[in-house]
Amino acid sequence: MLVRLLYASRAVDTGAQAIENILAEGRSHNPQCGITGILCYGGGIFLQAIEGGRAAVNALYAHIQKDARHKDVTLLHYEEISERRFGGWTMGQANLNKLNHSILLKYSEKAELDPYAVSGKVSLALLEELMATASIIGRA
Repeated sequence: MLVRLLYASRAVDTGAQAIENILAEGRSHNPQCGITGILCYGGGIFLQAIEGGRAAVNALYAHIQKDARHKDVTLLHYEEISERRFGGWTMGQANLNKLNHSILLKYSEKAELDPYAVSGKVSLALLEELMATASIIGRA
């Protein structure tokens, strides 16, 4: 059974190398577990959608909750799915520094990433639009 999980967290270390390490770890680990997804990072906040088998997704989320690189880990949305939306991505990354701010304004009060202030469905819609507008990098 496939599931999709969407969560938000705050980065403990906001340095570029720390963020790159998280991405590299996901790109290395996720294919072995059948996990796909995308990660959006901006203003010290992660927004990530992960898809895969229920056991694998739940195990990854449990690991993230214990990971000292994340704080304020919050589950935004969880659902059983019939197909993946992010199946071509082991860990795509959205670079919000190069993003048209009108996309963020479409889904929130301010032109900044704040998944804590909107519903999980709104955050998922934002990720889908980022993917549709080719604002996501690092497909492999």
